[in-house]
Amino acid sequence: MLPQEIIRRKRDGEVLSAEEIALLVRGIADNSVSEGQIAAFAMAVFFRGMTLDERVALTRAMTNSGTVLDWGGLAPVLDKHSTGGVGDKVSLMLAPMVAACGGFVPMISGRGLGHTGGTLDKLGAIPGYRATPDLETLRRVVRDVGCAIIGQTGDLAPADRRFYAVRDVTATVESIPLICASILSKKLAAGLQGLVMDVKCGSGAFMQNLSDSRELAQTIVRIAKGAGLPATVLITDMDEVLGMTAGNALEVGEAVDYLAGRSRESRLHEVTLALAGEMLVLGKLAATPEEGRAKAHAALDSGAAAEKFAKLVAALGGPTDFMERSEKYLARAPVTLPVLATRSGFIAAMNAREIGVAVVDLGGGRRKTTDTIDPAVGFSEFRPVGTRVTAGDTIARVHAADDASAKRAAKALEGSIHIADQAPAPRAMVFERISADS
Repeated sequence: MLPQEIIRRKRDGEVLSAEEIALLVRGIADNSVSEGQIAAFAMAVFFRGMTLDERVALTRAMTNSGTVLDWGGLAPVLDKHSTGGVGDKVSLMLAPMVAACGGFVPMISGRGLGHTGGTLDKLGAIPGYRATPDLETLRRVVRDVGCAIIGQTGDLAPADRRFYAVRDVTATVESIPLICASILSKKLAAGLQGLVMDVKCGSGAFMQNLSDSRELAQTIVRIAKGAGLPATVLITDMDEVLGMTAGNALEVGEAVDYLAGRSRESRLHEVTLALAGEMLVLGKLAATPEEGRAKAHAALDSGAAAEKFAKLVAALGGPTDFMERSEKYLARAPVTLPVLATRSGFIAAMNAREIGVAVVDLGGGRRKTTDTIDPAVGFSEFRPVGTRVTAGDTIARVHAADDASAKRAAKALEGSIHIADQAPAPRAMVFERISADS
């Protein structure tokens, strides 16, 4: 069957067979399906959706489009994945924390999608870091260090790699079937024994309401169970920037400060520990999430997690003294500009999506697949929602390539942060926990 006929059937709302889906995925992987056809299929799925059987078939076809890793006797092999947010640098701390507790973490990460930042783009801010090593290097680093954070190589789920890039620039990111297939194909190809998902919910997430986030979480758990992969999902808050920074080099710097114990923003700390606790339970390294949190916290406080991160960076080609001298290696923007509170009161809300778009506008993300990212730009010194401020206080700081873009970003930020007379009601960081037993 021709690819355009498969696209037409999905456009018209028909249910595709596993064979049709596999044929289309093979064409994506071997380039016989064009970028335009991929975009058309993605848009058809966006509007027409997919049944559970179609979602499973798409996930399996994308998984099997390349190599599926076998770790032999190495155990437990664990990973975490986030649906993406603004300021989400959790993976940079979480992988070394779990490794310091005895887990093995082959973390396959992606580039930024739309307004959200990608872990792979953050790693690109570290000079020399090889984010797409060959599979033998990946195996060696995971075995020797305990963790590796990399992008998709040409061997792992190659169909997803191409599909992912097209979705980023065709407004088809927010599709539950495509999100699930993208995430799980990479994770299944990595040969995992346990997966924890962080499904974001709020203005800065692709799923902005709890019902959509719950549907995504339940779908991921069902597909993972069908593929034999134990999985747990936490639905977490993304209604404001996570941590104090948004932008690639700035977020890496915050992760280094977190691991070193110099600064741990409370919401970032809460979600990182919650995810670590769940990963350690899946890996049978802790009996309960609470015990897992305690073990992860001990790995932080002892310096063991920071040591793992330093070894990870060095093993993948980065500086051997990165933890000690990260400020020497991370790019700095030539222009900085404070964003000031226009009135006294409380920071009542943020539109995290608009802030993410502002990072892209500064050059910290992509408008099209061929764009080059400026790692230095972004925002820092965010004051969290609920903070009392006085008119003239700094509520964030812009890092830009030139004065004009700095002023434009500052104006965008002013419109994205709402100050009110009354403090907002506190929000939970973790909304729900969903597992196969839920």
